[in-house]
Amino acid sequence: MCKQCDLTRFSRRGLLTAGLATAAAAALPPLPAWAQSAAPAPNAISPDEALARLQQGNARYAANAPTNRDYAAGRVARAQAQYPFASIVSCADSRLAPELAFDQGPGELFVVRVAGNFINEDGLASLEYGAAVLGVPFIMVLGHSKCGAVDATIKVVKDGTTLPGHLPSLTNAIRPAVIAAQAKQPADLLAEATAENVRLNVKSLMVAKPILSELVTAGKLKVAGAVYDIATGKVMPV
Repeated sequence: MCKQCDLTRFSRRGLLTAGLATAAAAALPPLPAWAQSAAPAPNAISPDEALARLQQGNARYAANAPTNRDYAAGRVARAQAQYPFASIVSCADSRLAPELAFDQGPGELFVVRVAGNFINEDGLASLEYGAAVLGVPFIMVLGHSKCGAVDATIKVVKDGTTLPGHLPSLTNAIRPAVIAAQAKQPADLLAEATAENVRLNVKSLMVAKPILSELVTAGKLKVAGAVYDIATGKVMPV
């Protein structure tokens, strides 16, 4: 992503170093209409309620009993504003679609996807936007079973495999999780490294300054991690 992109005459670095209120007002687009009125936003719910919605939606999906089938419903309203109630940091794996896995329709989830579901600067900026401007009260870091990005990192760490192109930047981000998992000597290194990668990124988001850490401290935002099982469709906390 081009780091010179400047939609509002401020750089992303300015967003990350400014205070929460100043960043939301100056470095990001104008607040939606609901933020300028006395009426609560549709996504003005507690972090715990947001998590419960995700859990309920995943239970429906795993049971093959989804409720979200009419994607045209609300299309006109969504053209005016968005009110996602949760942000999902997901792997780019084609077998995992967060909106389907949690049985949510368009406009319900604010999704950041990258192979290996780790946080980089661009992903953090996106999550800050979701929390500070869109009012998202909950962030889930979502790994998944048989993750190719984590498996590739294991091969790099254990066997010294050299990957082509820009793939080393991806495995370097996941390497700390693999090393932490190895120290536990698990029976299934891939599964443990996948879970550890989720845990490390959850911890990173909880202390990410200046925006997310302030919201977490204030109790307005929660961050949690989970792993999606491709074979069953179930999401389990880690």
